[in-house]
Amino acid sequence: MPVEYGGLVAEHLAVRTAAGIFDVSHMGEILVRGRDALKFIQRVTCNDAARLTDGQAQYSALLTERGTFVDDILVHRFAEDAYFLCVNAANADKDAAWLARHAAGFDVEVCDVSADYAQLAVQGPRAAAIVQSLAAEDLAGLGYYRFRRDAVLAGVPTLVARTGYTGEDGFELYCAPDDAERLWTALAEAGHPTPCGLGARNTLRLEAKLALYGHEIDDAVTPLEAGLGWICKLDKGDFVGRDALLRQKAAGLTRKLVGFEVEDRVPIRDGYPLVADGREIGRVTSGSPSPFLKKNIGLAYLPIDKTAVGTRVLAVARGREVPCRIVPTPFYARPK
Repeated sequence: MPVEYGGLVAEHLAVRTAAGIFDVSHMGEILVRGRDALKFIQRVTCNDAARLTDGQAQYSALLTERGTFVDDILVHRFAEDAYFLCVNAANADKDAAWLARHAAGFDVEVCDVSADYAQLAVQGPRAAAIVQSLAAEDLAGLGYYRFRRDAVLAGVPTLVARTGYTGEDGFELYCAPDDAERLWTALAEAGHPTPCGLGARNTLRLEAKLALYGHEIDDAVTPLEAGLGWICKLDKGDFVGRDALLRQKAAGLTRKLVGFEVEDRVPIRDGYPLVADGREIGRVTSGSPSPFLKKNIGLAYLPIDKTAVGTRVLAVARGREVPCRIVPTPFYARPK
């Protein structure tokens, strides 16, 4: 997947206003199956998989005993004894090994099936019409975070999930690698979605304040700090990392992830220091010009006393202090 096909800004705006298509086959897939599959998923993920029905997905995470991220994942329930996990590309091997270690004592099989799947994503206001045009079954009516395992698109057997990583409506499509080119071509001919690269994928998810592993989340950050406490169902029973989260919640957060706008035309990039009261108080986890909002935005972890909306801080860009203001997030939310 290239950084861009024909220009990041054009690709970004196509997703916001029409449709874009992404080849995200680098993502990893792991199948957990067996008599104890639900019990195991409940133990190793922080969200409550018992709430899922067949054909439903949820955003969740694998956590360390310290309550920090091993990875953020999507959990798809195939059946009570089978769960399909989509994991971050760079973490696929690590996640599979971590799950296998924790499987001791459970009647489950953990299978890294990444080589069995290609993944394409069609995102944007026209995504539903494009995907539906290739299917006999009703896919446009598929609910958010619902999926169909048995769909056929342009003759290609496809798992169709109404999920995405752009802040727009859309679908993530899983098929056999040998069928991926045929499916891509059919989608391109059906509705002419704009091919989009990693650059637009990053700016789209930043506008929507969707976390990126290695930037907003990693093994030093907890979901509570990342603003993802809603995926941690602390009352569902024990899971890896729960005790640490309970302790952190009781003690209170000392920092959290916030969004900021730059009150200047200077873009503020990943890793730039943020300062206040003459000292560094954090670093930018993700920063970029926003193609749709036409302003410079970013995310950072800051001390709690610097996180209120309206608080002003300074970003240091090549030795220059640039004024920034804490703002509500997400920066962009698609119209209802």
